Amino acid sequence: MAKDKPETTDIREEESFVKYFRICGMREKDVRNSIKDILDSKNPRVELSYTPGEALITLTATDEGDDSAKKLGKRLVKEIKNRFGLNIYSTDKDTTLAKSVVDLLKMNKLFLSTCESCTGGMVASSIIDIPGASDVFKEGFVTYSNKAKRARLNVKKSTLVKYGAVSEQTAKEMAKGCAQTSKADVTVSTTGIAGPDGGSEDKPVGLVYIGCSVCGKTRVEKYNFEGDRISVRQAATAAALALLRMCVLEYYSEKNFSQGL
Repeated sequence: MAKDKPETTDIREEESFVKYFRICGMREKDVRNSIKDILDSKNPRVELSYTPGEALITLTATDEGDDSAKKLGKRLVKEIKNRFGLNIYSTDKDTTLAKSVVDLLKMNKLFLSTCESCTGGMVASSIIDIPGASDVFKEGFVTYSNKAKRARLNVKKSTLVKYGAVSEQTAKEMAKGCAQTSKADVTVSTTGIAGPDGGSEDKPVGLVYIGCSVCGKTRVEKYNFEGDRISVRQAATAAALALLRMCVLEYYSEKNFSQGL
């Protein structure tokens, strides 16, 4: 007598669709506010993690009824891209901000030099950590004292006296002076108060000015970071890389637009 065949059930394994968005140049609360309406979504599920100066958004969708995971996920992929635009520096989970900067500089055949005060070489170090950085990095200056800023970067004494080392004016002159001294296409400067001492009512701990010069065009941004000394320096380093990236992108966007007129 033949044995009964075991019943078979046509069960399809649950499929999933996963997408990552690495974001820079935004505060955690601004990133969170930008997606607060979809953070409670069940399918697709949206998760947010944050490190100083960077955010990672993970979107995960699973099959549901007649809708495939991919179909469900893509509905939000477009929405997230529209909300964050150029602040998305990668959709690869493991790509770092520093690597994206190095890749961008390589693609445009640009050379970078850094001039740092409060970050003490952290910006340069993050770039040099990336294999192949020698193709784009020229040199770095750690000009911690006013005397060094004047001697190495040609920051004017009158600027330091009138506005102070931690100022928009000094950050701008640092970036421009670094470009003149190193002959680099791109430079980034940092000057600020990392703490725990040194702050005042006008210039509190966490105040940092970051300058970036791209082919002669210089921009300075003001930041107010929170946390202890290392947290401020880490956040400033990430912000410097984010500003550098954005300035290069904007420079070529404007250049291509003007050439197309």
